[in-house]
Amino acid sequence: MSDAVECVVIGAGVIGLAVARALSQAGHEVLILEAARQFGTETSSRNSEVIHAGLHYPNGSLKARFCVKGRDMLYAYCVEHGVPHRRLGKLTVACDEREVTSLDAIKKKAEGNGVANLEWVSGDDAQAMEPELRCLRAFYSPSTGIIDSHALMLAYLGDAEAAGASIAYRASVRRGRVTGDGFALDVGGDEAMSLDCKVLVNSAGLYAPSLARRIAGVPPASIPKDYFCRGVYFTLAGRAPFSRLVYPVPEHAGLGVHLTLDMGGQAKFGPDTEWIDGVDYTVDPRRGDKFYAAIRAYWPGLKDETLQPGYAGIRPKISGPTEPAADFVVQGPGDHGVAGLINLYGIESPGLTSSLAIAEHVMGMLPQ
Repeated sequence: MSDAVECVVIGAGVIGLAVARALSQAGHEVLILEAARQFGTETSSRNSEVIHAGLHYPNGSLKARFCVKGRDMLYAYCVEHGVPHRRLGKLTVACDEREVTSLDAIKKKAEGNGVANLEWVSGDDAQAMEPELRCLRAFYSPSTGIIDSHALMLAYLGDAEAAGASIAYRASVRRGRVTGDGFALDVGGDEAMSLDCKVLVNSAGLYAPSLARRIAGVPPASIPKDYFCRGVYFTLAGRAPFSRLVYPVPEHAGLGVHLTLDMGGQAKFGPDTEWIDGVDYTVDPRRGDKFYAAIRAYWPGLKDETLQPGYAGIRPKISGPTEPAADFVVQGPGDHGVAGLINLYGIESPGLTSSLAIAEHVMGMLPQ
């Protein structure tokens, strides 16, 4: 079977769905191809579900720009579409003198990103806000919140389908090639087919670099190396004594073992960082042993045997453990020379927060 469609979006995570929504609402014919049985089964649903304010990213980076813009777009979208969310606020804490210096640098970086509503908080004031918290100093971000990521993706998909987009599940792209007027894709799954399209958006998340390597005509030098960095989460037995998010000073590959809350008020801690060779969502209960020490740095009242294994997520890294953290990479024809192709690489945190801003940016890279 062979068929043709104007635009194909590969990957039905939060980014792919946001892009498909934008394309279809602009009047384009859109087909979303998803290898799994449903949307958003990997990075988009295996994260902290935090709406980030834009604190931790290098000034001028795509992560910083998309996060700050996307945050405001996302809050407005959630209100308009009834997506469950809460603007809880977040305390970023320093628990020793070395971290106090780091905290000052983080706040300056955040202000350079346009986050203007941060407030210094003394250790005593932080404890007044959250009685179980212990730290030397903190700053408070009132713009940080939490969201139901599944409900958000369902809303994006609903918008896309209402504008005429279609989605095919269990439809993995095995290979493809650049043609004279677009792309020819070999799609496997329940109904294998050959599919032609004029616009191709590679938003395959963890698999975006490997997918690009399977499309003949995409310059190999334009495709970054892919790395997998697993982070596991542990949940707290019983209700948490916190009403806000609490983050320690970030580490190299992530934001540290932080405390977040879900929409039901349950506390979860994580993620940690573990570089692995492939996609593996195993949660080793023994990793929880290190969580206790990390958490007790800011919550000394954490009791033994109250953490239970939760879930794991994998960051779609395009920089390795000894390299500087890479920025988002959003490649268009001006970057790789292939008309109609958009590649999205390394869209880790704050990808969910940035989703609407990324979709808007992608639209600006394509002929209207």
